[in-house]
Amino acid sequence: MAEQTLITGAQNTWCPGCGNFTIQFALRNAIQELVDGGVPRETLVLVTGIGCHAKMADYLNINSFYSIHGRTIPVATGIKLANPDLTVLCCAGDGDVYAEGLDHLVFAAKRNSDITVIVHNNRVYGLTTGQYTPTSPLGFRGRSTPSGTVEEPFNPLALMLTSGAGFIARGTSRKMPQLQGLILAGLKHGGFAFIDVLQICASYFNVSALYDRQGYELSGHDPADFGAACRKAEEWNYNSDSPIPFGLFYRKEKPVFEQQFPHRMVPAEERKEAIRKILDSKR
Repeated sequence: MAEQTLITGAQNTWCPGCGNFTIQFALRNAIQELVDGGVPRETLVLVTGIGCHAKMADYLNINSFYSIHGRTIPVATGIKLANPDLTVLCCAGDGDVYAEGLDHLVFAAKRNSDITVIVHNNRVYGLTTGQYTPTSPLGFRGRSTPSGTVEEPFNPLALMLTSGAGFIARGTSRKMPQLQGLILAGLKHGGFAFIDVLQICASYFNVSALYDRQGYELSGHDPADFGAACRKAEEWNYNSDSPIPFGLFYRKEKPVFEQQFPHRMVPAEERKEAIRKILDSKR
């Protein structure tokens, strides 16, 4: 299959310079590698929420589902439970999943649901023109906080480590090859995979220089070492001038949530036949 068929003909309305473009093509390339490796494209499902990130459902030519704000993860887990043969991923914004949808994120990590969650973390509500989010820095001046927010940001990686996630990574829209590799590894991981992507909002919070200056790729880090992952996750708290590590922080194979229901793991054709019989009996 030609690569270009994974990009739809829908008019792209992201702002020039938006980090979503990098995420789109990193995700496109990762999906292409899966398809080239034998994964049928029709078995891929993308769930998006509300925000600039959600347009990914319009721009990628795979099965997709628009959810309401903060609800990408329950929709994705429902799809995966209904058909475990599918490869299910979410694209969500930081306001989408770290605010309205935070409880769903924590419990999906705790359960080790077999989905991949890619967070477009531009640290601002870009679609609604610049309000602060849970990862905006202290003092952020936006539409809702013209004098500067008085809240400290929280650290999503530290939260995912304490919640039991088995795959935790941080990428950036400033480094597409690395991001593509992290997304592909997350899609291949058996269980819950979490990738926080520090992307650029060119219109309302452009911190390109910050990520270029302070960012570095993890090297010599053992992702099997939980303690080391915790220390690396705390190295930068989304607010300071400390170095910002990018890469795979933690990976551990754990029992997958959907595989704990063997009596429900009926082949797709058998499920369809059972549904047909039920419908026929009601006519």
